[in-house]
Amino acid sequence: MNDFLRDELINIVSHYTNPSDLDNIRMLFDVALSKYQISKKSTDIVPYSGDVNEQILKKFIYAKVAQGLSPNTIKYYGETVKKVLQVIGKSYNEVTSDDIRLYIAIRVQRDKITKTTADNERRCLSAFYSWLQKEEILLRNPMRKVERIKRTKEKKKAFTVMELEKIRAACKNTRERAVVEVLSSTWCRVSELVGIRISDIHDGKCAVHGKGDKIRNVYLNARAQLAVQAYLNERSDSNPYLFPGAEPDYMLKRGKGKCADWYKNPKYVSPEKPLDKRSIESMIRRLGRVAGVEKAHPHRFRRTGATMALRSGMPLIQVSKLLGHESIETTQIYLDISDSELEAAHEKYVI
Repeated sequence: MNDFLRDELINIVSHYTNPSDLDNIRMLFDVALSKYQISKKSTDIVPYSGDVNEQILKKFIYAKVAQGLSPNTIKYYGETVKKVLQVIGKSYNEVTSDDIRLYIAIRVQRDKITKTTADNERRCLSAFYSWLQKEEILLRNPMRKVERIKRTKEKKKAFTVMELEKIRAACKNTRERAVVEVLSSTWCRVSELVGIRISDIHDGKCAVHGKGDKIRNVYLNARAQLAVQAYLNERSDSNPYLFPGAEPDYMLKRGKGKCADWYKNPKYVSPEKPLDKRSIESMIRRLGRVAGVEKAHPHRFRRTGATMALRSGMPLIQVSKLLGHESIETTQIYLDISDSELEAAHEKYVI
């Protein structure tokens, strides 16, 4: 019970302290709680035992919060594990390797999910059962016998220079141009883009919060700086975010002929909320359709920026740092290097 209380306390204080301090706080809680024997108080007339899966999943989520994972990652873990246990229909400590294999087979064959999605769900389960084993809640880990799902690796393409210019030409206002130029220059993830505050930008440099709440600097080139300034000149609201969200009044009316320049009218701009990721993704997809560019999405700007920088001679380690990757191996996945480029490099460098 002490461990559960510690994790619950860690979850509470995590909202008021830096992730880097959580390990020290956890140790201090362990020392303080070790002096007491704690049991959960029930205020029900009849004590409520609760669902065993729900209880252990809550504890798992608390542990992941204390670990400092991003809210989106934690939410995905929780929703995925909960769904799998519900479909299997057993308590977490009764699930077998065969149950999990059957679940994956049903998801792929009946539900027609991609192998990538299936393997992502497998990874969530693996993290859950590895944690159970590490905490000595379970002695055996059913995921040890469930192998990774092999998937066909599709080489993803960067935008061409012409495609980028077509997307720029499709922009119909300063806000859309600012989004496109910031993505092109900074190689931000869309989650990082929506989190940028105006105060974060100084002299063409901007601090963004990446995965795992890690902060890194990204850079706005001259084109992006001009686009952002032109866009900000048209705003008169007090929202602190570079790309603010819309007020509910506007969202309700947007299908009734409201113009795309709503951000110019303060009454339509949320006073404190940022634009959500889906709005950015929808914007880029629409620009792609208008421009005649297939598979346009925000993440493709990251691959494009990295590929073009490498072609221009930027060292791979610097490309990796700008992308916010922890390893060069991850960066290599992003690069769209053609066979002809490899052949030319071979002729230049290999004797």
